[in-house]
Formats: sequence, C-alpha cells, structure tokens
Amino acid sequence: MNLIKRSTLALGILAMSAGLAQAHNHSPGISKGEILIGTIQDLSGPIAAFGKQSRNGLQLRVDEINEQGGINGRKLKLIVEDNGYDPRKAVLAAQKLVNRDKVFAVVGHMGTAHNNAAMPIQFEKNVINFLPITAAREMYEPFHKLKFSFAATYFDQMRAGLPVMFKNKNYAKPCVIYQDDEFGLEVLRGAEDALKTLGKTFTEKTSYKRGSTDFSSQVARMKSAGCDLVVMGTIIRETIGTIGEARKTGFSPDFFGSSAAYTDLIHKLGGKAMDGFYAMHTAQQPYPDDKDDKIRFWSAKYRTKFNEEPTVFSAYGYTIIDTFAAAARVAGNNLTTESFIKALETTKFPGDMFGSPPFAFKPDFRLGNDQSRMSQIKDGRWTPISDYLPVPKHSK
Repeated sequence: MNLIKRSTLALGILAMSAGLAQAHNHSPGISKGEILIGTIQDLSGPIAAFGKQSRNGLQLRVDEINEQGGINGRKLKLIVEDNGYDPRKAVLAAQKLVNRDKVFAVVGHMGTAHNNAAMPIQFEKNVINFLPITAAREMYEPFHKLKFSFAATYFDQMRAGLPVMFKNKNYAKPCVIYQDDEFGLEVLRGAEDALKTLGKTFTEKTSYKRGSTDFSSQVARMKSAGCDLVVMGTIIRETIGTIGEARKTGFSPDFFGSSAAYTDLIHKLGGKAMDGFYAMHTAQQPYPDDKDDKIRFWSAKYRTKFNEEPTVFSAYGYTIIDTFAAAARVAGNNLTTESFIKALETTKFPGDMFGSPPFAFKPDFRLGNDQSRMSQIKDGRWTPISDYLPVPKHSK
C-alpha cells in the first residue's frame, strides 16, 4: 500500500472515529440552535390551577432567556403536556416527550405518583427528571444519576414543623387526614415520625381517594374523636373542603399542612374560614404588593403576560427554569446529559428573590435542600411565622 493510500485510509478512520464519538456524546433535544425540554402538568384535573400557574412560571423564564439571547447561543423550547392528575396519563405524556419529541430533560413535572410513573420511561432514554414539583422522597431516593430534587420533603417538613406546633401548644389529641397515595402517605409517615419523638401517637387517622370532593364523613370522625390538631396530607380543594366542613359543624382544631397546601388559592377560594391554617413551605407566596421591589416588578410582568396574579407555583416554575439555565451555561457549548449533570454536581445555587434557601447537589446525593419554614393565614394572607427550621434526626 503506497503512502497516499495509507494516508487516505488513516484520515477515513479518524473521520469515522470522530463521527462515532460525536454520536456517542450526542444527547437528545440538543441541536446547534436549540435546547428542547418538556414538562408535564395537571391542566385539566383537580389541581389544574397549580399546573397552569407552574406552566406560566416556566414559560415566563423561558421567554426571558430567549429574549436575552438564549443559553450559550441556543434558544430554549418548552413542550407542555397535560396529565390530568392521572399517573396513567403521565406515562403517555412521558412516552411522547422522550420518544417522539426527544426532549433533553423533563422539568418541573408536578405530582408524586405521576413522577413515579414517568421516571422509568425517561431514564430508559437517558432523560433527566429535573426539579419536579413534588416534595416526595422518591424524587431523589433511591439514588439515580438522572434524579434531581430541590424541595424539602413532605416527610421532613412534618418532622421539622410538628415539634414547633407542639412547643407552642401542648395538643392532647392530634389527628390526620391524608390522600391515600404516595403524596398523602409521605405526610402521614413524616408526622408519625415526629410524634414518635414527642412520645405521642395519632388519636384518629382518616383518608380519602384522590379527586374526592366530600369530606363530611372524615370531619365527623375527627370531631367525634375530639381532635385538637389536624395534620393535613391535602392539596387545594381537600384542604378547603375539610376546613370549611369543620367550621360549619363547630369543629375548631388547629389545622397544619405541607407545602402542597401552601397556595394563595386556599384563602382566595376558601375565604375567611381558612384564617388560622398553618403550612410548611420554601419559596414564599409573591404578593403583588410585597415590600421587595424585585417581587413587585416580577409580579407586574407576570400579570401583564398572563392577565392574572402570580402564585408560589408560578415562582416554582420560574426558579426551575432559572436553575436549569444556570447549570446549562456552566456545562458550556458542548451540552450533553453528562456535562449537564457534572455542572449540577459542582455548582452552588444561590437563594432566589422568593426567599428560597441556597441549594446544591452532590455526586452521590440528589436533594438540593432539606430546609422548610412555617407560615399561617392571617386576615386572608400567608404570613411567615418561622425562619427555616432544622430537620431533626429520625426517630428510633
């Protein structure tokens, strides 16, 4: 073989090797000018209000980033799917996003059971589950390199908050009402763990099916048991329905919920009856008249774009995209799933204007933050009543 032929063959082998390396490093959803991401929300089911708010928050930050030139020269494109708060529909939505749309990541997927159903489909295609809007432990346990969760868990929220409730008032008969799925069970388990450290147990436990609208029998059971504190593994209408029914029957315990019930819709839809309700949370409800001028400006921008007031779920969506963009910038021009993961593992993300604490991930740990705080509805408005609370050790 002469020198020219050998050189030509060598160049061909190098070109083939480079092509194989490029194919090996290729990640779905990444092109020269675009990063394609997806989200799955409830846009037609029982928590559609949450889903629409988080979708708006996601889209607002996507639009801002694109107006500013994108991320390292690439524009963001967000594909939104509706799961109707049904895990079976979440599976179909995930299949569409990863198989047909070929997204780089699924961001801000709302719902515990829904994420649990969708994640295996994503992981089979090496698609990251990025900062889902649920505080269940399954969002980072067991460890998987493609799981990244930002929210203090429902379990830890209860373990941090309930001792404070008992410190302020020595309840004799604590009770619980919870949704009988993974979300409600996480609230229940965390509350039981907290009570164990206090040497107490629930006087009454009652549950309801996802999507229920009548809570009269559950309230009657708790009233009959003489409950003076009700822990609530509830979301929007279940919170409003339970508290409203209790007020009508003259049953007046303290009610204490998780971040799933921390929303302006509780007092907007439930009215005066919701005053006194306690809940845990991270980000703070962004009221348009907030004393912080950055939140007032952001709220006005949101209102102009969507013709409605923002909520804490709007803030979640906005912050999720902001964090995604920060990590993608760190990953650089050669954005791949692996470079994005490396950026997440090595970057410390600051607190945001909504009052969330700083957070960070580790190569072997995927929960960015375990801190939460407590607020109470006073005169139709969420009012913080604690700083971020330390998470106690697990009970033995």
